[in-house]
Amino acid sequence: MSGDHFDEDQDNGGGGSRHPMAARFRGYLPVVVDVETGGFNSATDALLEIAATIIGMDEMGFLYPEHTLFFRVEPFEGANIEPAALEFTGIKLDHPLRMAVSEESALTDIFRSIRKSLKANGCKRAVLVGHNASFDLGFLNAAVARNDLKRNPFHPFSSFDTATLAGLAYGQTVLAKACQAADIDFDGREAHSARYDTEKTAELFCGIVNRWKEMGGWEDFDR
Repeated sequence: MSGDHFDEDQDNGGGGSRHPMAARFRGYLPVVVDVETGGFNSATDALLEIAATIIGMDEMGFLYPEHTLFFRVEPFEGANIEPAALEFTGIKLDHPLRMAVSEESALTDIFRSIRKSLKANGCKRAVLVGHNASFDLGFLNAAVARNDLKRNPFHPFSSFDTATLAGLAYGQTVLAKACQAADIDFDGREAHSARYDTEKTAELFCGIVNRWKEMGGWEDFDR
């Protein structure tokens, strides 16, 4: 498929829109997502944590992380969970304070919040922002399909990848090193929590986009 499909379902979501966020991304609202999982296969491996940070824009046109939603998720029935994945993430499925919810409950709450932000920003659809975004989008789409969820606000295949953006801006593709290059505090002991990684990825994304604006790469919201 060509890149032109990025514009599907758009109704003058670009320059014709009056809202600066909609104009900045041609009708799309960036939402940063990170997932922690039981492996690498979105069709068979469990979704264990998901976080989403909705991006806002101030009156000067600069982006900032607006708010974050975070859920620990119960593995779906029959899900595969690799011991190595739990060791890597540090997730303890039997922890008494884990308080996990179903995939359906987590995604329903996230989607509801995103739809409110879409309306507030005059946007038509959300676009997933992730560090190696195809991984997060793959698990998100698999969970949506498993639960037969309707009104998914995300574009089904387009995304913004901060690994690519950070490689361009800072010559770094690893999240921790990219944050370091961008002067963003990063605590390796907190890494591999969906909430922490999402919030740091959001800071990185906003920083790169804002830096581009400061350098003159984006000035006119009505173009």
